[in-house]
This record gives sequence, structure tokens and C-alpha cells, in this order.
Amino acid sequence: MSFLKTSRFLKLAATFALSCVIWPAVSDQSFGQATQAVRGAAQSAKDQVDANQKPLTAGPKDPKEKTKPGPIDANASRKFIKTKSGLEYRILRKTDGAKPTREDSVEVHYKGWLDDKTIFDSSYRRGKSISFPLNQVIAGWTEGMQLIGEKGMIELRIPYKLAYGERGTGPIPPKARLHFVVELLSIDN
Repeated sequence: MSFLKTSRFLKLAATFALSCVIWPAVSDQSFGQATQAVRGAAQSAKDQVDANQKPLTAGPKDPKEKTKPGPIDANASRKFIKTKSGLEYRILRKTDGAKPTREDSVEVHYKGWLDDKTIFDSSYRRGKSISFPLNQVIAGWTEGMQLIGEKGMIELRIPYKLAYGERGTGPIPPKARLHFVVELLSIDN
């Protein structure tokens, strides 16, 4: 369904709900509140439709990037999957490559940002990938990187308990949920 048809449908549905269900049940005084509630629900639905029609991106746009993130699969899921630990992820580029274990070292390109889209670290900005052992990084990275194969790309939402905890560190405030886009370039055994 095109956006215009969807938008018209939402407006008609909201009008119908208002006239058939809410109108008879509210007094003149609460009519304004009911109208606002319906408009809010319609706007929320419209915003969700808009978001689902935009192409997925590798995190917030960053004019300081020296290297741009690689491509995202056209059929990449918009939905995040939540693990038992609370880590949320979605695969942006799926591959059949080998998956690392927590004992492996990996070479990656990545971008990290806060809920407000402030980028706090990025190998793309430096224009150089980085290698490190998976068992020497935050728990959310260790878990998340084991979910994708070499040459794959993943987006992570890491709760503060799997990141820097209640204290934070450097530019990361206490109890901060972290977001990352990570491209797994290689596994260094």
C-alpha cells in the first residue's frame, strides 16, 4: 500500500472511530481530549508507516566519516531480536561466513552512538578498522559478534548492564544503552 493511500486510510479510520465510538460517549468538555487522543494515535501510526518505508541505514549519518559503512541487505529485517541477556540485535548483512567464538580475535569496522544519536566512537571516522580479542570487550559486544559470520553486518542495542554499567566511562554516561553498527571483516584465530 502506498504511503498516500495508507495516510488517507489512517485519517478515515480515525474519523470513523471518533464519530462512531467516541462521539456518543463523551461530553463536550472531554471531546477535546478524546480528539487529541485519536489524533495522537493516528500520528503514531503514520510515523510507524513512515519509518518502515525509509531504507535502513548504518546508524546516524556522520559527515566526519573517512570510510563509509558497507552495503545493507535489501531484505534486512527492521525488527530487533532480544536475547535472554537483554541484548537486542538485527542482522543488516547476512553471510555464510564463519562465526567467531569468545576466544577469537576479530577485525571490525564499527560506529557507536547513544540513544540521542550522539556518536561516541567510530572506526569509520578514523578510516581504519580495528582488531581485538572478543573476550576483552564489553559483554554486549562479545555476545553480539558471535551472532554474525565473517563479512556480515549487525546492529546492536546493548543495555547498560552489558556495557559500562551504572558508572559509565568517558563520553558514555551512567546507565547508558549503547547502539552499534558493526561489520565483521575477519576472524583472527
